[in-house]
Amino acid sequence: MFFLTPKAVCTCVRDDYTVRQAVEKMEKTTYTSLPIISRCGKYRGTLTEGDLLWALKNLCNMDMREAENRNIMEIVHRCDNAPVSADTNIEDLLCKAKDQNFVPVIDDKKDFIGLVARKAIVQYFIDHCLGDLQQREA
Repeated sequence: MFFLTPKAVCTCVRDDYTVRQAVEKMEKTTYTSLPIISRCGKYRGTLTEGDLLWALKNLCNMDMREAENRNIMEIVHRCDNAPVSADTNIEDLLCKAKDQNFVPVIDDKKDFIGLVARKAIVQYFIDHCLGDLQQREA
């Protein structure tokens, strides 16, 4: 939980968004992938730039007007970031973070409570572990 970015400050897309809304949200944030959350708070998957690109081509015929009529849950996801529970151990978290740029965190009711960004983990190790290593070498 030390690395957790709470749901209240996470950038997400809702599962009832249109493709166009998702494109606009991703454009504003500059993130390359975002968690998909239902209105009742459940984690539904991960939406990536690549998913959106293929959806615009295959579902919307490269037409942004058509993108207003397509729901993001129609999009085939290349992969979904596997979530962890709030009480997961650090080893499992690190194994997931090595392959995902963020790890969704869910509670015991499967509600999305936030995410752990790989960047936060790397920054922690830079700040804490590299400093210790440099002090021992000096």
